[in-house]
Amino acid sequence: MSDSAARDSFHGHAHFATPPADVVVRHDWTLPEVRALYELPLLELVHKAQSVHRAVFQDNKVQLCSLLSIKTGGCSEDCGYCPQAARYHKDTGLQAEKLMSVSTVLDAASKARAAGATRFCMGAAWREVKDGPQFDSVLEMVRGVKSLGMEACATLGMLTESQARRLREAGLSAYNHNLDTSEEKYGDIITTRTYQERLDTLERVRQAGISVCSGGIIGLGESVDDRCKLLLTLANQEVHPESVPINALVAVKGTPLQDQKPVQTVEMVRTIATARILMPLAMVRLSAGRMQMNEEAQLLCMMAGANSLFFGEKLLTTGNPEYTQDMALLEKAGIRPLEPDTSR
Repeated sequence: MSDSAARDSFHGHAHFATPPADVVVRHDWTLPEVRALYELPLLELVHKAQSVHRAVFQDNKVQLCSLLSIKTGGCSEDCGYCPQAARYHKDTGLQAEKLMSVSTVLDAASKARAAGATRFCMGAAWREVKDGPQFDSVLEMVRGVKSLGMEACATLGMLTESQARRLREAGLSAYNHNLDTSEEKYGDIITTRTYQERLDTLERVRQAGISVCSGGIIGLGESVDDRCKLLLTLANQEVHPESVPINALVAVKGTPLQDQKPVQTVEMVRTIATARILMPLAMVRLSAGRMQMNEEAQLLCMMAGANSLFFGEKLLTTGNPEYTQDMALLEKAGIRPLEPDTSR
């Protein structure tokens, strides 16, 4: 499936099915090309990214997404950044919780919609989805979120083909499954699942007809090459992810990465701008790490091509600017929230 065909079937929030004539969508990037972009003088890089952004997204709008942890903690994975891993609970103090009820989740979704969110993402701390009553409840949550007039997104770990199909049938708009970092760096961060398993899940999601949301985390101790290789892997997929979250590590005490230095704003801006140039049609999402960024830094990220925000009080288990702050910032900057696309 080509990007234009994907855009025909899922319009996202560009206002056309194919890119403008002056925007080239490529799937054959090389590492030297990506690194050369990333290392451009910052103002030149931002200008290039903003030119691509304005050619594709011809309005000052951002997609507001709300994320709820519907099942917190107790995960069997060993992701070095994540307090939800059961093996780190003793040191992080995080208490594992059961899957929320459908009514509780839909109440939260309704409140998020009233606050301005157009996409509601439900995250469960599972290594992989297990068929049974819990998965059936998630399917009911998806149907409920769609009935509210919102896009429904989920991140539940690895999926089988049949599970991806059932989520699509329930109306799931998008599935989040981040690659986190480069394939070479990946083993330093996670050992309980392979990089290829992540790519396989993305392929199952794509084949089921669900929009792909996949990005990564910077600040894991990776090199510039690692960052560029992550973006290269995403950009050279047969169809680019419709949504690309760029996260800055939130170093949580008690996790193996607790002592990592905070990501500098310039690093976030470079990563976002490079992602925008490589994947012109994608929604590039400014995600975790916004608590450490002032308003000017966040606006610079938007100038560099970010046109989607996770907003609300929490991003799964870590803090996030409250939505009132976000709405005030957007109003001051003359940026308006997008309406949801519920065509799927």
